[in-house]
Amino acid sequence: MTPPPTSDPELTDLPDTELLRLDHQVCFSLQAASRAFGGIYRDALRDLGLTYPQYLAMMVLWEHGPLPVKMIGERLHLDSGTLSPLLKRLESAGLVRRERSAEDERSVTVHLTEAGAGLRERALPVPRTILGATGMSVQEVLALQETLGRLTESLSRAG
Repeated sequence: MTPPPTSDPELTDLPDTELLRLDHQVCFSLQAASRAFGGIYRDALRDLGLTYPQYLAMMVLWEHGPLPVKMIGERLHLDSGTLSPLLKRLESAGLVRRERSAEDERSVTVHLTEAGAGLRERALPVPRTILGATGMSVQEVLALQETLGRLTESLSRAG
């Protein structure tokens, strides 16, 4: 696939051999940041007994309440093959319960249990811990999120 033309003169002025350098790959920078975030989240979530993907699923349920599995997957950008085992582990831990819909037996709705709802209070310090670990201001983090959102949209359209 040919990359779209760019209007950035600094990028277009670089020779192809420079563009092939690892330090010029935004995907590598994102991967390195993701791995670093993984380590910070692993420490921050240890006392909650959650993995990072489980934490994300719990955040969706804390924010929205009971949801069909399909909607959780859409919100987290996860397919059912990844999401189903994650939800089964949360159910085994007593944090959620899954109920098949009476109207459409293909649809399963996920509900927080009392323990799952109670875990929210213990999770409240996590975002501040992560923010502190970034070494960035709230404004810088929000600007980065906006930039990453645009990047995700562009890459989704291109793919």
